[in-house]
Amino acid sequence: MIMTPPGPPADPVAPGNSPVDPRIYLAAERTFLAWVRTGIALMGFGFVVARFGLFLRELALSDHVTVPLHANSLSLPVGVAMIVAGILVNLGAAVRHHRYLRVLDQGRLPNVHGRVFPFLLAGFLAVIGLVVAIYLAFLLR
Repeated sequence: MIMTPPGPPADPVAPGNSPVDPRIYLAAERTFLAWVRTGIALMGFGFVVARFGLFLRELALSDHVTVPLHANSLSLPVGVAMIVAGILVNLGAAVRHHRYLRVLDQGRLPNVHGRVFPFLLAGFLAVIGLVVAIYLAFLLR
């Protein structure tokens, strides 16, 4: 007679009983959703920046504030660039997530895909922030 050691029964989804830990899938999903939130935030903030020129135009038309009418020339291109960056972030996140899941489904742990993309995004946002800061510094003189 074979004796089994006392203890809880084996869990089929426990980390040791499957080739790929299901928590890795859940972590991949959370990462994907974080990238999607980042893309949506970029698009929303890009819309606000693009409409900032309209706000400045309204200020220029009021009697209380004198703002040059040509001052809104930078807000539209910067806003559109941020909206496009948000779209690219969402598309890139979808592609990265699909590739990651495909490798996980093969029973392997994937290598890090695209280490450059987050740094490019951070650099782009730093440049946009610098441009907007300089723009506002010269606008509010």
